[in-house]
Amino acid sequence: MSEKFDPLVAEWISFVRNPNFNLIEKSLKFSQLIEYPELQVEEYIKKINRIGMTLKESISDVKNPTYLISMLNEYLFENLGYSGDDDDYYNPKNNFLNEVIDKKTGLPITISILYVEIAKFIGLDLKMVGFPGHILVKYNEEMILDPFFDGRLLDIDDLQEILDNNFDGDLEFKPEFLDEIKSEQILIRMVRNLKNSYIQSFVYDKALRCVNMALAIEPENPEDIRDKGILEQRLLNSENALKYLNKYLEINPNAEDVDFILELIRSIKTKD
Repeated sequence: MSEKFDPLVAEWISFVRNPNFNLIEKSLKFSQLIEYPELQVEEYIKKINRIGMTLKESISDVKNPTYLISMLNEYLFENLGYSGDDDDYYNPKNNFLNEVIDKKTGLPITISILYVEIAKFIGLDLKMVGFPGHILVKYNEEMILDPFFDGRLLDIDDLQEILDNNFDGDLEFKPEFLDEIKSEQILIRMVRNLKNSYIQSFVYDKALRCVNMALAIEPENPEDIRDKGILEQRLLNSENALKYLNKYLEINPNAEDVDFILELIRSIKTKD
């Protein structure tokens, strides 16, 4: 499926796949490309470094991970006032690391990115976990933490409760849900979160750009292909809408929303 060249998407892909940039730099570049063209990436890296160094200087030279995590939580969430944004969850700003640093609220994914980075300053090697619907953080395999809720320690019941809340009780916990998630997958989830935020805000042109960014990394993802078709339809691009909606049905003929997609295709053809 040939597409009109988008230099922003091309720049995004080259940045995502460049091993010389870390996750913080890639997350800030994401903000710069999408919403904040004047953003000074280096200034925000300096802000993170100041936060991390202040924490490092405030604690004793103890290597116990439980102590270090408790100090990290106290510093970031109690002293500095960072928290997950439960009140305005779908605000697009929650997806941008620069905004999260400044306003001190964000989504599980953006709060976790900051949390893991600050932890490095005190020698904690935390990993981000690709838990369905809610990014988490782990220390080794025995401590699962939720930075969205002030770094609280989670047990199996807590994990199942998160799944029940996000999937209406239809998804049972599996150990692989706690596997580490790599940088590229984190960035894809950020793009898809932002897409959903823009859709909630009826900003369909920016939502479409997010879909294009996700498809540039995973070109055969069924949900992204479907969403591209739906967004093209909402932006009155009938030809593109039909192409992607039909492609979705080709690769996912037994999808639960097949009737909705077929009806959407019919309505587009009728209008044309």
